[in-house]
Amino acid sequence: MGSADVSAVLDVQEPAAVAGLADVFPQDRYPFPRQAVADRWREEIASADVECLVAEEDGTVVGFAAVRGDELLHLGTALERWGTGVAQELHDLVVDHLRSRGVRRAWCWVFTDNRRGRRFYEKQGWRPTGETSRSGFPPHAELLRHARDLSEPARPR
Repeated sequence: MGSADVSAVLDVQEPAAVAGLADVFPQDRYPFPRQAVADRWREEIASADVECLVAEEDGTVVGFAAVRGDELLHLGTALERWGTGVAQELHDLVVDHLRSRGVRRAWCWVFTDNRRGRRFYEKQGWRPTGETSRSGFPPHAELLRHARDLSEPARPR
């Protein structure tokens, strides 16, 4: 992913975040912070320790991911691709990438109230650690840390 991809990534990320995180960020009070998220993507792209990736089909962005060291920072797919296997494929590619870099145990933050997201990650073998944090975006929703031993395969689908 490069800076030129940010707009296309946001076009994928925003509708999916609005739909998937409606319980976490009610849009009437906390609309998607498009400019702040764009700025964050640009900072991450410029950072030497963050790898930002896009998934494309026929030249169209259908997903995105970012990793920093042993942390999965972001993973998402276009709303219209939910349930098609794109997220699974992207997840597996990111996990394989982390393994190839020698990462043995990876971790990520998932909104505690993001039931769909938590189900997805837990189905892939990620386990809640009990550690919590808060989002930088209002209403500063709780995040739950998940970890995964990369030497173990994901649970069967």
